[in-house]
Amino acid sequence: MEARHLGRTGLRVSRIGLGTLTWARDTGERDAADQLKTFWEAGGSLVDTADVYADGGAEYLLGRLVEGLVPRRDLVIATKAGSVPDPDRRFDCSRGHLLAALDASLERLRTDYVDLWQVHAFDPGTPLEETLQALDIAVSSGRARYVGVSNFSGWQLAKAATWQLAAPGTRTTLASTQMEYSLLQRGVERELLPAATDLGLGLLPSSPLGRGVLTGKYRRAAPPSGSRGASEQLAAFVAPYLDETADRIVDAVSTAADGLAVSALQVALAWVRDRPGVTAPIVGARTSQQLTEALSVEGLSLPDEICRALDDVSAPVHRYPDQDWSEL
Repeated sequence: MEARHLGRTGLRVSRIGLGTLTWARDTGERDAADQLKTFWEAGGSLVDTADVYADGGAEYLLGRLVEGLVPRRDLVIATKAGSVPDPDRRFDCSRGHLLAALDASLERLRTDYVDLWQVHAFDPGTPLEETLQALDIAVSSGRARYVGVSNFSGWQLAKAATWQLAAPGTRTTLASTQMEYSLLQRGVERELLPAATDLGLGLLPSSPLGRGVLTGKYRRAAPPSGSRGASEQLAAFVAPYLDETADRIVDAVSTAADGLAVSALQVALAWVRDRPGVTAPIVGARTSQQLTEALSVEGLSLPDEICRALDDVSAPVHRYPDQDWSEL
């Protein structure tokens, strides 16, 4: 699998990442092991997890598998911290919580360091400089090699990245931002993606298949058994993309797939993988068979005319102040 630099850093990662959101919850140890081995044998390196996935179970499972199945040196392990199971406070990005969470993640992952440590979301209750100081400490102490953020808006990302760039040699520059991005969710193109590109951060798209909807499995039918849409935990996660707008986009993807003699999954994944500023979409498969189909996109590049057609049918409305004023 082709590798790409993560933003303007020396870290190279596979241009498709493996997500572990469902590990230790909907995906058991045997299926997780099959996925990790399949991913590694295909040349994949970037594995993304978080301390809250299955209440730490995903990290624990990944740690067990890496220890006995895949060499640690071959993987780029990325995890996240900052989300908390507190109904009164969804995020805690205080220095104390983040560093304690990192130590707990390292213990579950059975490793001395993570390659990429990410703040899971912006915490309005903590001064941003305090949050960022935790990232500096993580790198200087050797517990993290690179750092990034996730689910930050455009202005939040720009403020954080600029703060880190303001003291070179003292503060650790951000390497990446992880955000949802697909043909069904192109909101990052308004401000966040231009900011990330200008500041030298690589974008790691989550849910690149529109939470599974872009595969066509929900097309004019009840959610299939075993799918996320039929899952008690994830049905509400999929529901926002089961509307007429999504149907129109999925129809276009399916038409393109038929014309290219490939699957809708491959078309949707290739589109987001090759968008400007993207480093590696994170794919969360339920089975190794689904992952194998996603990894087969390595040999697919969409023709320009198909890219333009997909761009047109999924184009978000960007007006003031995003357009050039002369066009208004």
